[in-house]
Amino acid sequence: MISYAVRRLAAGLVLALLVTAITFFLLSFSFDDVVLSLVGPGATPEILEQRANSLGLDRPVPLQYGEWLLGVVQGDLGVSYFTNEPVGAAAISRLTVTLSIVLFALVATAIIGTALGVMAATRAGAVDRVTQSVSLVGLVVPNLLLAIMLVYVFAIQLGLFPATGFTPLTTDPGRWLASITLPTIVLVIGGVAGIAAQVRGAMIDELRKDYVRTLTTRGLPTRTIVLRYALRGAAGPALTVLSLEFIGMFSGALIIERVFALPGFGTYAFNSSLQGDIPVIMGITLFSVLLVVTVNLVVDLVGGWLNPKARAL
Repeated sequence: MISYAVRRLAAGLVLALLVTAITFFLLSFSFDDVVLSLVGPGATPEILEQRANSLGLDRPVPLQYGEWLLGVVQGDLGVSYFTNEPVGAAAISRLTVTLSIVLFALVATAIIGTALGVMAATRAGAVDRVTQSVSLVGLVVPNLLLAIMLVYVFAIQLGLFPATGFTPLTTDPGRWLASITLPTIVLVIGGVAGIAAQVRGAMIDELRKDYVRTLTTRGLPTRTIVLRYALRGAAGPALTVLSLEFIGMFSGALIIERVFALPGFGTYAFNSSLQGDIPVIMGITLFSVLLVVTVNLVVDLVGGWLNPKARAL
């Protein structure tokens, strides 16, 4: 298992290196525009040249990337061109907001989606049809529309939750939970359908296998067979879909954050992209890739534990 984890981790680090290198190379085409936005449109060529020199943007691109990578190894992601705020600290504070929503939503999605999938697979007929219909709501209703509906009903009309804003957990746990409830519900409704459908299909395949019939003939209760044996066999494909759901939730957090006015990672990435804030964009790229790599590594390890044959792949 250790060598399996090391191989996956090494592949993830190589991916992070490639993605950040390509991103920096593409950003290099906008260096002149970034300098112009910093000094203003009326700046003389001399001022533009001095500003580019002070930022180090007039040096060869491979050298700039190498210096940035060296800073990353030393724990320094640079500072924002526009706010002089350290990129690492700023990104982590915004990432905390986004992950507090996404991780809650992911856990709820896994529990609800698995329950619906198991019910649909084991109870044919009306229960199966109703379960599938409920799970498909998330595919039909766009997240933006769903978020607006929830704000109107539960925040404006009923006043049960705040319509916008975020309260840190350390400030007030109750208000923090209230501030993430509606965004979490939006993500859960959007993600349940994929998990439920995958679990249902995988469970149906598992329940048709010979070992299930053998266990049934030995007199084991159906509940035990489904939850202890068949569900474990069906968990591998479901975990893959769950990792994709996490990536989808994380990348789609911008819409949720804009609707609920949350100071999250998506809003931070959007604003820095509009400004052309190169250190921030690079920091966001690095954090995003490492987060995806970490999630995939965890999924691979859990999948390898559930199915030892996967470790040899």
